[in-house]
Amino acid sequence: MMVKKASKYRKNIGLLIAFVAFLTILYIIAVFLGRVMMTNYVQSEFNNRKVDVFDATLKPFNNFFNNSISEVSSYQGYLDSVHALNYAEKILRKNPFVEEVVFYDVLFTNQSSAVRGVRFQNLLIFPQTIYAFSLDNSNKLHRSRIDANETRPTSDDFNNMAIKMVNFLDVLDDSTSLTENDIYRIFYNTVPGKITYLNIPRINTLKAYKALMEDPDLLPVAYDQDLFVYKINPLKIKIENVQPRLFENIRILAVADPNVMEEEGDIHTEMPLPGALSEYKLQFDSSEQFLQGEINRRFFPVVLGLSLLYAILLCIVYLIYRNIAINSRLFQLQYDFINNLTHEFKTPVSVIKIAGNNIKSAEKISDQERHMYGRILDQEADKLNNLMNKLLSFTQIENKSLKYKGEYVDLNSFCEEIFDATRIKYPDLKLTSRIAVESSMYTDPILLNSVFQNLIDNAYKYSEVSRKFIDISVEQNKKSFVIQFADQGIGINKAELKNIFKKFYRVKNQFNQSGSVGLGLAFCKEITEFMGGEIKVSSNEGEGTVFTLIFPR
Repeated sequence: MMVKKASKYRKNIGLLIAFVAFLTILYIIAVFLGRVMMTNYVQSEFNNRKVDVFDATLKPFNNFFNNSISEVSSYQGYLDSVHALNYAEKILRKNPFVEEVVFYDVLFTNQSSAVRGVRFQNLLIFPQTIYAFSLDNSNKLHRSRIDANETRPTSDDFNNMAIKMVNFLDVLDDSTSLTENDIYRIFYNTVPGKITYLNIPRINTLKAYKALMEDPDLLPVAYDQDLFVYKINPLKIKIENVQPRLFENIRILAVADPNVMEEEGDIHTEMPLPGALSEYKLQFDSSEQFLQGEINRRFFPVVLGLSLLYAILLCIVYLIYRNIAINSRLFQLQYDFINNLTHEFKTPVSVIKIAGNNIKSAEKISDQERHMYGRILDQEADKLNNLMNKLLSFTQIENKSLKYKGEYVDLNSFCEEIFDATRIKYPDLKLTSRIAVESSMYTDPILLNSVFQNLIDNAYKYSEVSRKFIDISVEQNKKSFVIQFADQGIGINKAELKNIFKKFYRVKNQFNQSGSVGLGLAFCKEITEFMGGEIKVSSNEGEGTVFTLIFPR
């Protein structure tokens, strides 16, 4: 014996599950790699962005070195003590890292003077007066005069600059011109903690100095020149942390400071300071926890983007799954429809064939038998005709070929004709009605009749033998006609209500195991909406169902 296998729709859910697993693995790997790359990026930024802090921190010092020092040149080669005081106060107040300014009023001469200075051939360079300027603890300017013969560390600054000058004058000739490198090499002297600057004379003045040095027969002459010594304290430079998300702590420390202790777990980098600050460095410190915060902040948009992409892909997978589920459901509905439609056709055809064979084989047929066979053939033919009409109407509605043949219908006579036919068709059905209308309704009577017949048939079919009852009410208000069909059948589960108007959908119950195509209520909905109306349903399982038709006036 052959076993009939149920037809199944090939869903390939396993492929979807594998695809989701593959996407999840890719997502995890992408998040992990993104985290590693962001960690490496932040650590690289930690080492590279220190230049930004370095530039911002040294900007005031560089401005002082490149602009404020050379401002002396605007005084045309010499300053008196008053101008020197004003200039020094400006420098001290504007640049807190300058602790002291020493001013030398220098004389270049060929006179034979018994003073302390630097002599080369006939040229004598010596300081006439020396002033030291500084700010005290109350931020008041303090000026002190230093004896030119007094031994103090600043004398080395003067001697070094004087020696550099005479060395330059020794090689000076008519073709010599002052380049930028010459200026920084000759007129600047930078050592840790100190900058010495000799005011730059004109080239003609330098040639005059050379003449004084080489020609012993020149008349005695003297030239004024200014020299400044700036004492620098790097610890007073204000640190500008322009990367606060990368650097937790920035300090200016001595290059060789035995008291500096590095904390375990911290990340460090440093940059040496230039020139007069060269005994110090900028040290950058950040804890691992602090950098993790920056890594998390920068990683958040990355993981958000990856998560959004992952969610979009999961939505696409869900849509594919839902489409597969819908196709599977549609396939099953179509499969059930073909089986049930076959049964619907097969049963009347079989009955008609049996009745025909009985008539054909009978030698004599009584009036009672003839009447019985005639009724059977008529009923079965009506079943086939009704089924064909439903299918034809659906096809016409979907193809938009069904024409609306509207006319004014007297609902009293229309309903009475249907009720009389129903009492003959279902003698055991208890039918009650209430018709309260004042005017005729414009509708297609054939299509409306089909809706009535379907709802009545359902009320009869899905009711217990002892509860075959239907109450039909027709009312009219200002805006519409309201027609209700209330039965006392088995009712419909709440979860099924949203599906009962779908084509080929069949509610699973003991009354609907076979013989239903699943077109009745879908047919009622399509026809009602085609006529401009609306159909609603309410039901309590085990108590009954109410269908409401609403047609505009």
